[in-house]
Amino acid sequence: MPVDSDWDDWLPRAVEDADPDGLAIWYLGCNGFVLKSSGGTTVFVDPYLGIGDPPRTVRMVPVPFNPEDVLEADAVLGTHEHTDHVHGPSQAPILAGTNADYYTTDSGHDVISDEAWLDNWAVTDDQLHEVAEGDTLELGDLTVHVEPANDPDAEHPVSFVFEHASGTFFHGGDARPGAFADVGERYDIDLGVLAFGTVGMIPDKETGEPTRTKWYNDENMIIEAANELQLDTLLPTHWDMWKGMTTEPTVLHNHANSFEYPGSLEIIEIGDRVDL
Repeated sequence: MPVDSDWDDWLPRAVEDADPDGLAIWYLGCNGFVLKSSGGTTVFVDPYLGIGDPPRTVRMVPVPFNPEDVLEADAVLGTHEHTDHVHGPSQAPILAGTNADYYTTDSGHDVISDEAWLDNWAVTDDQLHEVAEGDTLELGDLTVHVEPANDPDAEHPVSFVFEHASGTFFHGGDARPGAFADVGERYDIDLGVLAFGTVGMIPDKETGEPTRTKWYNDENMIIEAANELQLDTLLPTHWDMWKGMTTEPTVLHNHANSFEYPGSLEIIEIGDRVDL
């Protein structure tokens, strides 16, 4: 299904026109972000512009742009193979329009093959790169470390640590606690993104029957993960995305109160920008 945004192109133009002093970070809804550094490096992480698979998964936030409107990008990163993280209609047109490189795990590359990115879009094989835990990417003035992630719903998930002169940004994909303690010891993370969800009645993928379903971290798990990572600031994501699974991120103030980490919460909405 083609992407259809009613936001016109203001967000891609805002990213292009930005001249950040450090690292500017825009939230794209779901678990997607675009980063732009003071050196002019632009990196997308998990940009998803689809509407889900109604009635099982129904998108609850706007589609923030059409991927053909992205004219500047150096790289696109995918944390794991799920459709809202590696998605041809959302991401391949960005590669085709900008000649950016794409980085994801072996399971993400299985999606690329299944969706025939090389056949269906003007993407070339030399733009596609497989990453695994322990890899380091040098993207302009950003250094990106590929780190482990504990996501029992995914085949091969990873997380990403972005180091810049202005600070360190972490994107955990949809991971839960359990694999981040070493990451928290090795990096001084200023701002960390973790997926926050709830429990809802979602149609079963096979039968269509409403089924009690839990996705992402609950209130206690996300704070546990933030403590493993020793986050200065936690930015919860994904809570806005799916009908029947939305939740209220401000409750995390109560859950975080008695713990050392995170030091603070950053609650933002789709289209918002934060800066390091």
